[in-house]
Amino acid sequence: MQLLRRPLTLCGAAPGRRATSSVPASIQRFVPASSTINAHALERLQAFFRATRLFVITGAGLSTESGIPDYRSDGVGLYARKDRRHMQHAEYICSAQSRQLYWPNSAHLALQQWEEQGKVHWLVTQNVDALHSKAGHQGLTELHGCAHRMGGSCPPRDFRPCCGAMSAGEVLQKRFAALNPGWVAQAGGVAPDRDTSLRTNRSSTSDSIIAGSSLQVVQRPYLFTADQKSPAAILNNGPTRADHLAEFRVRARCGEVLSVIQPH
Repeated sequence: MQLLRRPLTLCGAAPGRRATSSVPASIQRFVPASSTINAHALERLQAFFRATRLFVITGAGLSTESGIPDYRSDGVGLYARKDRRHMQHAEYICSAQSRQLYWPNSAHLALQQWEEQGKVHWLVTQNVDALHSKAGHQGLTELHGCAHRMGGSCPPRDFRPCCGAMSAGEVLQKRFAALNPGWVAQAGGVAPDRDTSLRTNRSSTSDSIIAGSSLQVVQRPYLFTADQKSPAAILNNGPTRADHLAEFRVRARCGEVLSVIQPH
């Protein structure tokens, strides 16, 4: 595999300016602190976005500004906090009422608008919160599925074809529980993502932007774009596994940056 060998540029250090915060005051303390964004960082990211159609990879960091904390951010991530969180992923997945409280933020809306304008070729997300779908995004692959809806292919029985039906997640879970009252779930390690099923034409024709992901769990889609020698930029508050492969990176909140970028 041939990987990108461009020198890494770290953007986001002071002196500079901070974009207007898109985070409601009620959830500010659950969102990771971010660096001041200097004008050069924004200009370079702006030029990158204008130059190409984008293959976008998003992670939990994109949804923190909707009030759903990520995993690894210092002080506020789920792995760092011991007190009561504003919202945990387990609670989000298990509670339909909790899911109804959270809505797309400025980052989700910006990406959806760029798709409408023909700027986003395809989007891959690690998130199960369905906020990209709520924002209206169409060209979307959810690597871990969606907490709002479930479906699948049922094996043929008595020569009947698969119904292909989709159900709300909580409805399907109740059906499973009723059919399997004595079953206890056991999990070993982290299962591989479904990223190997992505068609190559999803990312081979586009430059890449990784937004809000440390790539600690999913890295294969990004490595594929690196193998194609496609330029890539990273927008994330903390370090990622692909920092050494990126053309450049910006340390900042996704919503604050994406909401001020003009893709054309």
